[in-house]
Amino acid sequence: MKELIEKINGEFEAFAKEAQQQAEKGNKAAGTRARKSALELSKLFKEFRKVSVEEAKK
Repeated sequence: MKELIEKINGEFEAFAKEAQQQAEKGNKAAGTRARKSALELSKLFKEFRKVSVEEAKK
């Protein structure tokens, strides 16, 4: 569970950095990378929800 949370935090930091570059500098490539990170975050959040539910059942 801790490893999953660390992955989520790392991916969110990458997303925030790339999204900021797109917003401030108009960097289109950064926007692409931010969208890719957003998809990965979505997958990680689904995994977190699954693991969290399993932990709650214990």
